[in-house]
Amino acid sequence: MTTKPRRLPYNRRGDIDYGSLSFDPYEPDVPPDHMLQELPLQEVVHILNGRFTNFGERPDVFVNANARAIRDRDLYLPWEARKPPDWALEVASPSTGWRDIADKRRIYAEIGILEYWRFDSTGGDIYGDLLVGDRLVNGVYQPFELTTEPDGVLKGYSPTLELYLCWDNHMMYIYDPVTEAYLRNVVQLEDALEAAEAELRQLREELRRRDQRG
Repeated sequence: MTTKPRRLPYNRRGDIDYGSLSFDPYEPDVPPDHMLQELPLQEVVHILNGRFTNFGERPDVFVNANARAIRDRDLYLPWEARKPPDWALEVASPSTGWRDIADKRRIYAEIGILEYWRFDSTGGDIYGDLLVGDRLVNGVYQPFELTTEPDGVLKGYSPTLELYLCWDNHMMYIYDPVTEAYLRNVVQLEDALEAAEAELRQLREELRRRDQRG
């Protein structure tokens, strides 16, 4: 996630080979285990888009599921966007898990990403932890303190989002401490809409019967 630019010491040096940086998530050599990442990423992107961009209505905030992609460019170049992302999340997969812990953690710190979170839907088989969050302090990532609730939910607070990220039964949830409620994902919103429509139909039917009775 990225908010509006602030001045950063990025300098473009020479020509950039954009072709070599372009990334196609549908290319044949993408490993099949990326399906482990698909559902959690879709849900997080949907929730954050609703929370921070009003589903695209705010031009100063950009949310995307691919840290190397930006709309219309297939790239995100911090030195051209004039700032690094404020917040990044990686979802564990067997083929890329080691990169998330080692290479990406180092690179994200060098880029200047303020918060870097990792979520492991397998229960820690890949990352060794269910949920991990780091905050950039003087150029070095320092881990956030996570807590486990009495009901077993593991959660950590993100100052950037002002929300809690939660791990529960292999799923990621996002909790709003202001409303004291979990933010709904796509399925939950659809279920709530169907329930509201059913209640509305029931009320209309009751009103119709009352009118008939005079």
